[in-house]
Amino acid sequence: MSVNSTNPFLEAVCRFTALSPASQQALAEAVKRLEFDKGHVLVQPNTVCQWVYFIESGLTRTYYYKDGKDVTDWLSAEGQFAVSISSFITQQPDRRIVELLEPSVLWAISHTALEKLYQQHHDIERLGRLLASHGLLLVQQRFDELHFATALERYRTLMTINPTIVQRVPLGMVASYLGMSAETLSRMRAQV
Repeated sequence: MSVNSTNPFLEAVCRFTALSPASQQALAEAVKRLEFDKGHVLVQPNTVCQWVYFIESGLTRTYYYKDGKDVTDWLSAEGQFAVSISSFITQQPDRRIVELLEPSVLWAISHTALEKLYQQHHDIERLGRLLASHGLLLVQQRFDELHFATALERYRTLMTINPTIVQRVPLGMVASYLGMSAETLSRMRAQV
C-alpha cells in the first residue's frame, strides 16, 4: 500500500505532480492530522501564520475586521487549503483570522518543515511552486469575480463550485464573501 492511499493530504498534492516514494514518505512524516471543534481559531489576528492546513473534512473561514465589521475573505471546504497566505509566505503578521465553521479534520504542515523539505527534495520544491501558482490563480479569479462579475454571477459561480455552502455557512458570511449585503443575497436566492 502506498503512503498516499491513507493520507488525503498526500492524495491531493500528488494530483499536482508526481512525487518520488522518498518524497512522499518525507512529506507524510512532516504533516500532522488534527481534529478541532467548530469555532477553533487556526490563525489569530496580527500573528504570523506558521501552518498551512489541508481540509479533509470541515469548513474554514478567513476574515478580517474593517471599520468594526468582519469581512469574509475566503471560504475553504473539503479538499482545499486554509492559510493566511501572505503571512505564511513572508512570515510577517497579518490581520486575517482563520477559524473553523464546522468540526474539522485537518492535515497541517509547518513553514519550517516545508522549507526544510524544499531544500531536501527537488520534487517537493516543484510541488510548492505548482501549489503557489494554483493559489495565485484562485486569488486572481476571486479578484476578477469581485470586480467584474455582477452579484448574481458571483452567487451562481459559488453555487456551481460549492452548492452546499449556503446550508453550511451563515448567510451574512456568505454575503460578505460575495461582496454584497445580506438583503441582496436573500433576494437573489429567491430568484434562483
